[in-house]
Amino acid sequence: MASQALPVRGARLSRAIGAEAGSAVRAAVLLLPAGSAVSTRRCSPVTTAAALPLTRRLVRAGRAEGLVAHVVHYRFRGWNGGHAHPAADAEWAADEIVRRYGDVPVCLLGVDMGARAALRAAGHPAVNSVVALAPWFPPGRESQESEPVSHLIGRHVLIVHGTDDGACDPHLSYRFAERVKKINPNICRFEVHSDGHSLHQHRPEVFALATDFILGTLCDHPFARPVTDALAAPPPLGLRMPLAAGFGR
Repeated sequence: MASQALPVRGARLSRAIGAEAGSAVRAAVLLLPAGSAVSTRRCSPVTTAAALPLTRRLVRAGRAEGLVAHVVHYRFRGWNGGHAHPAADAEWAADEIVRRYGDVPVCLLGVDMGARAALRAAGHPAVNSVVALAPWFPPGRESQESEPVSHLIGRHVLIVHGTDDGACDPHLSYRFAERVKKINPNICRFEVHSDGHSLHQHRPEVFALATDFILGTLCDHPFARPVTDALAAPPPLGLRMPLAAGFGR
């Protein structure tokens, strides 16, 4: 990557989702789609479209609270080693939220590689919470131990992972959560038993959990009891909390 000239292009935000004309924006969610380990191609429209159903649910639930959402269109769909392009794009997007809406709290909501980008960029001053769905981490003990966590102090963090995920190892997200829990009590991790990488089998429950957590951290709604219990429980219980069938119904 170091010797390869990268295309010159900038990250951008999708149009605002959820904001009504003339209404004040009081909180924002940035959706960070999936990507690839290495690629200098543009962000895939397929992964961008996959983020929209959850985005629409969020803004419906938070419309009265002045919640707005944007999908981040990365410069490149790849993480690309030390460049960590999507994480840098997430930080730019948080800056852009501040420029557009002022000092509003921001949640970074990422999927797959976007989940790692969300966790990496959470040190931005505007970010108060992170939701990481099926996060991707490169394998290897050295990679795990070098993944930064200190910037997550003071943030609320939710990780959700399917136990049958064959694309992104759920054990790696558990080990990451363990490291964060040592310095930040405000992290919980839910396991979706028998579900795979897309979390398709239990999508309504996953969407309900993410919505509950985001409205709790951005809009001061009370957390559902399972979230409260997971945040309070010591590891491993609070980091291996099973997501119950029918959650949110």
